[in-house]
Amino acid sequence: MEPTSTSPTPKALSVSQLNQRAKQTLERDVGEVWVEGELSNVSRPASGHIYFTLKDDRAQIRCALFRQRARFVAAPMRDGDQVKLRGRVSLFEPRGDYQLIAEAVQAAGLGELLAAFERLKAQLESEGVFANTRPLPFPPRKILILSSATGAAIRDVLAVLAARWPLADVTLIPVPVQGAEAAPAMISALGLLNRQARLDPEQDVVLITRGGGSLEDLWAFNNEHLARAIFHSRLPVMSAVGHEVDVTLADFAADMRAPTPSAAAERLVPDQHALKRQLAQAEQRLHRSMQARLERDSQRLDTLRARLRHPDEQLARQRQHLTTLHQRLTRAMQQTLAQQKAQAAQLTRRLASQDMARLHRAESERISSLQRRLASAMQRMLEARQARLHSAARELNAVSPLAVLGRGYAIAQDEQGQVIRRAEDTQPGQLLKLRLGEGRLNVEVKRRYKKH
Repeated sequence: MEPTSTSPTPKALSVSQLNQRAKQTLERDVGEVWVEGELSNVSRPASGHIYFTLKDDRAQIRCALFRQRARFVAAPMRDGDQVKLRGRVSLFEPRGDYQLIAEAVQAAGLGELLAAFERLKAQLESEGVFANTRPLPFPPRKILILSSATGAAIRDVLAVLAARWPLADVTLIPVPVQGAEAAPAMISALGLLNRQARLDPEQDVVLITRGGGSLEDLWAFNNEHLARAIFHSRLPVMSAVGHEVDVTLADFAADMRAPTPSAAAERLVPDQHALKRQLAQAEQRLHRSMQARLERDSQRLDTLRARLRHPDEQLARQRQHLTTLHQRLTRAMQQTLAQQKAQAAQLTRRLASQDMARLHRAESERISSLQRRLASAMQRMLEARQARLHSAARELNAVSPLAVLGRGYAIAQDEQGQVIRRAEDTQPGQLLKLRLGEGRLNVEVKRRYKKH
């Protein structure tokens, strides 16, 4: 039914007002939602924002992921990827486009991420990237922490370090721990630390840490290049990423893994309270040991003091002993002198009673008699020995071959002096020597005659 000319004309809205109302209605009534779909038409202009379309098999919606949030997204964001978005439904007023402003993006299929994680883990393990087991210095001279400067993890680590070991020299190197920029930033920081000549692998340690989160939140720590950088680090590295159940490739590549950031701080430094208790116990043991030693030494000193005599007493005993020895020596010398005097007197008396002239004549006569007896005995012995020698010479001459030679026989010898007994032992032309009773002859064999 058409309005009559008398009906009032309704007030019209401008296009801007209409789009504004629609935007307010969408943002108020729908608000923040989670939406799952497939990415398409992904665009990354120089501004750093990401524009794309999220679709399923029956519908699609335009989406925008602004730069401030895009830097925290670990998902690769490629056409055809299945993702989940958390965002606000809104409307782009200049064009009247209905859109979704994304706040977070994560891969919809966690199974794909886990499969990619397992494949990369197996590859790096086969290459030996997980072989680091260097001992960490304890306590370290410097603790170099790669983490977010505003996260709960760094607050926990610093609190534990301050409580356990206030002497720790801690340096925080702020790096993003989530999103596409996290892994490159940590690799760059780790490389910078390893180029510091003042840092010593024997005294300093690097801690890479962050708090817990989803697999997507921790995905930066599954970066292949980060794992290789940790493996090649000159400085030893401890990794403490997420909660105890969270495991990343950075944990495998590090020299040591801690289940939580707080546990990492506990493992890096000793507990001052435990050390104080140990020192107190050691002090008590030392005090008891010293007390027991003093008591033993005091008792030993009392025993020695009881056995100790004054030096005057010892000197008096020595003087008495010396006096006794002197008296004994004096008596012995007097007795020996008296005995020698008596013996000398006796010898003098015996000598005086002897007639020396008579004794000399008697001894002279005895010596002359002995000389005559010796000369007679020597003459008889010489005659007897000469007679035995003549007899032996006659017997020897009787058996000597030379005696045979004297009767006209001869002894034939070859050039070597061997006696020739048979004609067969010679050869014609051989030179022989003949020994006669008187003299020798050199002869030559002309001919041999056989024995008849």
